[in-house]
Amino acid sequence: MSTPKTLFGFHAVGVRLKTAPQSMLEIFVDPSRRDARMRQFVERVAEVGVRLQEADGVRLARLCGSHGHQGVVARVNAIAQVHSLDELLEQLEAANQDLPVAERVQPLILVLDGVTDPHNLGACLRVADGAGAHAVIAPKDHAAGINATVAKVASGAAETVPYFMVTNLARTLNELKERNIWVIGTSDQATQTLYQADLKGPVALVLGAEGDGMRALTAKTCDQLVSIPMRGAVESLNVSVASGVCLYEALRQRLAVPPTVA
Repeated sequence: MSTPKTLFGFHAVGVRLKTAPQSMLEIFVDPSRRDARMRQFVERVAEVGVRLQEADGVRLARLCGSHGHQGVVARVNAIAQVHSLDELLEQLEAANQDLPVAERVQPLILVLDGVTDPHNLGACLRVADGAGAHAVIAPKDHAAGINATVAKVASGAAETVPYFMVTNLARTLNELKERNIWVIGTSDQATQTLYQADLKGPVALVLGAEGDGMRALTAKTCDQLVSIPMRGAVESLNVSVASGVCLYEALRQRLAVPPTVA
């Protein structure tokens, strides 16, 4: 039996309440908050039948380690997910095997190199979920892990998007390439822009942390480097914003693909 984890905030707790109510052990709410949003939330909890307890703001902050709980904290059991990137990709390959070419799902993966801020990671997971990415990958060293803050910022996406922390990022990128997944990194020095890249096939998009960007070995391992056009005074975007730009360009291209005959 895994150790229960903590979620907090309306979005993170609400998504779990909607998608996996059986995994919820108990929910704590601040009784001093009596606005419409809280009333509606409490009604949903009552409908589902999850145990509800009252707790003041001080106790809620102590439970989740943050004052950004919005008056809502939950103790939940972990949801079973795929255990490895290989397992995920094999499931995708198996699902595609008997489908016509036009209906096959092309892998879309976000790779984060050196993103240590939990708020940035949470925002990246949220945009990855929105764009339909199949997974987010990061190195075990010099990267943020999933915690309550990440789950809060991700607004439920930490529960829906597999997040794999790997020992050797360059080796993992080479393994993706062996599976015919094109590895595209972002770099200010790239001669091609994101909008000149073909993102319709199996793609892993690699983004580095703000400031330092990708490590040299990571950039060298990529099949292709592209830049995000910048027309203003600032030189770069926040990594979560850049992730959104890249992932949604991939989604735009995929939605624009005309049907093909198998």
